[in-house]
Amino acid sequence: QVSPGLRTPRLPVWLCSVSGRHSVLFGTDSRLLSNWKAERIFHLYFYSGQQEQTQTAHLTIDTHSHHWEEAQREDPCSPGKRRPALEMAIRTKWAGATVSWNGTDPFF
Repeated sequence: QVSPGLRTPRLPVWLCSVSGRHSVLFGTDSRLLSNWKAERIFHLYFYSGQQEQTQTAHLTIDTHSHHWEEAQREDPCSPGKRRPALEMAIRTKWAGATVSWNGTDPFF
């Protein structure tokens, strides 16, 4: 029998399979489970358990950013810059969101 805590988590947790590797994407704000207004700017943490990841990545998600704001931050020498697979996975839930890696080099 599954415990109620596993059926209805207290914090948002997503088990991911990104580029054929299993990982965990989670948040520490329980409002993400029940209040869509909390989905404006929020933090998620990513852990893959892979040897190349030495610490949990702290990501800031902005669901109300504009594509032209992100374009200004990009290197102008790299048009059509590819995004990490993790960012694309996050955008399956929050289309058009920008993802800040907060100083961590993007991986995946």
